[in-house]
Amino acid sequence: MSLQDKIRQLTELRSQARLGGGEKRIDKQHQQGKFTARERIDMLLDEGSFEEYDMFVTHRCHDFGLEGQQFLGDGVVTGRGTIDGRVVYVFSQDFTVLGGSLSETFAMKICKVMDQAMKMGAPLIGLNDSGGARIQEGVNSLAGYAEIFYRNIQASGVIPQISAVFGPCAGGAVYSPALTDIIIMSEQTSYMFVTGPKVTKTVTGEDITIENLGGADIHTKKSGVAHFKAEDEKEGILLIRKVLEYLPQNNLEEPIITECDDPIERIDDELNDIVPEDPNKPYDVKDVIHRIVDYEEFLEMQRLYAKNIVTGFAKFGGMPCGIVANQPNYLAGVLDIDASRKAARFVRLCDAFNIPIVTLVDVPGFLPGSFQEYGGIIIHGAKLLFAYGEATVPKITVTLRKAYGGAHDVMGSKQLRADLNYAWPGAEIAVMGAKGAIEVLEGRKLSKVENLEEREAMHQKLEEEYREKFANPYVAARFGYIDDVIEPRNTRWRIARALRSLATKKEVGPPKKHGNMPL
Repeated sequence: MSLQDKIRQLTELRSQARLGGGEKRIDKQHQQGKFTARERIDMLLDEGSFEEYDMFVTHRCHDFGLEGQQFLGDGVVTGRGTIDGRVVYVFSQDFTVLGGSLSETFAMKICKVMDQAMKMGAPLIGLNDSGGARIQEGVNSLAGYAEIFYRNIQASGVIPQISAVFGPCAGGAVYSPALTDIIIMSEQTSYMFVTGPKVTKTVTGEDITIENLGGADIHTKKSGVAHFKAEDEKEGILLIRKVLEYLPQNNLEEPIITECDDPIERIDDELNDIVPEDPNKPYDVKDVIHRIVDYEEFLEMQRLYAKNIVTGFAKFGGMPCGIVANQPNYLAGVLDIDASRKAARFVRLCDAFNIPIVTLVDVPGFLPGSFQEYGGIIIHGAKLLFAYGEATVPKITVTLRKAYGGAHDVMGSKQLRADLNYAWPGAEIAVMGAKGAIEVLEGRKLSKVENLEEREAMHQKLEEEYREKFANPYVAARFGYIDDVIEPRNTRWRIARALRSLATKKEVGPPKKHGNMPL
């Protein structure tokens, strides 16, 4: 065979590999509203940047008739490319090949790009669309999963890992996305669960649909497993690219600062009136966020889950940062189990990748009740406490209205080593609100006043005295727990300048293998 013949053979094999499971299965994939593995990669990466690995790999199983079903690439497309010029490594599971089921060689291909990503210090992106383990390969398939899981663990906090679920992801397959930093699911076409509806019905008797068991709605609203729900795969891929704008290549690099013509000195007079005078009246903290960040752009994470706390990415003067904010518009911004877990996870993500944390505080405390106590609010609240105390990135906290009790400590307080703590003039920082405090401190005195009007007048007077003496930012400022009381309209430039001054921060904790975080 001449060299020209060999080149033609190579071209034919490449064409064959690019067809995956064949035209019929590709058509079926499209009919289900899904793109193929290669189409997803083409949409994700910069045009012409993809370099594929292991296109000619095939499985090694000869049982159950698999010897007659050999597909080049064996059900997963792997390689490297660029997103906005930055190198990333990617694997994309191909459902057209044996349902995207994972074999020994399938896992080997994924592990190879994971190892490469770690060596090069580049983000890893996994596009999941798989029926699970290839049953014909038995324990070799399970071993393949475990090899992937181990690499997810080793890469955690070293390189950004992003998982998009664009089809089925069930059984052991769910644990790889769960070990990554960010999970994106698409509406209607994706689902995740450890055991499916049939097994659930057999074991528990519960009759439930795939969508209600593990669809995108469930995991973005109820379980909190997924961080983003995309309307379709195109939006999901755009979200991957958007998230990467805020993340560095690895834990040894800083996030990329972009040019910004939105002046940091911009003053917004409406912030002076955004918080209602009535301490019980809600407002939307996202209105505050949008007014202080660059171009009013805020990429919110887990928007539908634990809505009493808001987390997400934004920029100040082109510098990426993470924002954590209590949401008075939902459950009065109280901290509960879900909110504590959500915020703790986000704080740790920011800290791992050198992203400064801006905390906006308006919290009445922790949610009381037996449901919370039985669910372990103590442990879950401690997660958030641990995350803030452990974080060594620049930390800026602004108390907008109230910060009561232990919730004040947890939300980026000075004692958890926040670098700069600001408060708006109307902020109340105390063990509890004035009304509750007076009922505890002066309850006996008030109960002796028989006339109801006199009692209410006395209660109100005592409340005002308590606020003046204890529940205002100047008490905390006297002790240095608040670095400055600032005018709300100046919040943007105070944060932006603070971030610039903290850019060279270096903080090293005591030597240890790792902390024992409450889990």
